[in-house]
Amino acid sequence: MTLTSATSLSARPSARPVSTSALPAGALLALARRGLVEACAAATPGERYAAAHLSALRVAAAVLACRARPETGPVRRGRPTSAWVLLSSVAPELAEWAGFFAAGATKRANAEAGLPSAVTAREADDLVRDAEAFLRMVEGSVCLGGVGGAQLLLASG
Repeated sequence: MTLTSATSLSARPSARPVSTSALPAGALLALARRGLVEACAAATPGERYAAAHLSALRVAAAVLACRARPETGPVRRGRPTSAWVLLSSVAPELAEWAGFFAAGATKRANAEAGLPSAVTAREADDLVRDAEAFLRMVEGSVCLGGVGGAQLLLASG
């Protein structure tokens, strides 16, 4: 699959972020791949790190879209649950990835805030490679079914 260039959302504050709440898993994986292209084209290590981390979040969202089921019963109110915590619970085989990316959330926030010392070029490059490996691993576990691949189901186990 060839990566194509796209405009970085982090580099354009006026750009509207894409809401991932109603997107199917396949679209989320495509957004993740596009985000990796943006990460590779980013001007600074901080932008590269943030774009790569966001791509990993979109991969996690694709898995959640396939596997997570709404809670039944009374609605819990309280602190929102991290996507990484949810990923670990619905896809235990991805718990190590979830922990890894969760550990980088503070660095991502610092990078998005524009702190020049938030991440090094090496850390940013490493995260791009790790996010791409995560994406490929999840894509490799996806079975396309239905008409034109519209229905996406993750292989269980």
